[in-house]
Amino acid sequence: MGSDWKKDLATFFEEHAIIETSKKETLDDFDQFCEFIAEPAFEKLSEALKDFGIASKSQKTRGKSITFTINFPGSRIDNFHYSICLPKNSIELRLALRIRGRKDKGSIMEEKPLPFIDGIIPAGVLKLKKEDIIQDIIRHYRDFVLEALTSSR
Repeated sequence: MGSDWKKDLATFFEEHAIIETSKKETLDDFDQFCEFIAEPAFEKLSEALKDFGIASKSQKTRGKSITFTINFPGSRIDNFHYSICLPKNSIELRLALRIRGRKDKGSIMEEKPLPFIDGIIPAGVLKLKKEDIIQDIIRHYRDFVLEALTSSR
């Protein structure tokens, strides 16, 4: 065989360390994204929704996801969830989006996984502006509500 197994073993542990470091850096970047971009965007949109009699809130699960929830107008029942998720064991900020919602106050939640902001590359996530997130939420919320209003079921 002629293989230097000690060198192979050392290489493996170097690769392992690089992956673990990348995972930690990605978690740190996600927390930074949440703190400086997503949370301020959610707060700004939440204030604007109050003008329409709509309550909303946000919730962060450290290192996993951050969710913005919009209630039905004048209600405490949640209508729409916009969740930005960091997939488990990520080594870069390749985020996923999970949209959940109910068509009326008595229906069950439906969920749809989607890519997070079309065309955004991992290196561009920390360059997003609050307004980019707000626009994306509004687009998905509008599409969801209009589909619910025109659905035959």
